[in-house]
Amino acid sequence: MSSDDVRETAEPQYCGYTDYRDGERVPDLPATGEGARGLERDVWDALYSVEDPEMPISVVDLGLIYGVDVDEHGRVIVEMTLTYTGCPAREMLQDDLREAVLDVDGVESVDLQLVWNPPWSVEMVTEQGRDDLREFGLSI
Repeated sequence: MSSDDVRETAEPQYCGYTDYRDGERVPDLPATGEGARGLERDVWDALYSVEDPEMPISVVDLGLIYGVDVDEHGRVIVEMTLTYTGCPAREMLQDDLREAVLDVDGVESVDLQLVWNPPWSVEMVTEQGRDDLREFGLSI
């Protein structure tokens, strides 16, 4: 048996420190604000205006916003994630999001909740986001 035969029949090697996941679409994601009205719609519009610091694509279309909750007192909770846990632009992105939401008339406060589950994946990018990424020169 040659070394080429061994390579062809060997089982794939996996890293013991990596949590491998199938690329299944997460139910209810990406969250896009579809159907939102009133102040909640205005908050979603503000979120759409915030672009990822590394590429010109909305954080909503990138799939980073998992949910928005707005109460009758103008308190907003935004559940968001990042493309990976070590994102160097974390603080800048959170500051941009917080500022955009606070600029919406009727918003009194905003609480950004950074969540890691479900983990972000490229399947969460919207069709518009995919188009924007292709225009930017990236293909997913």
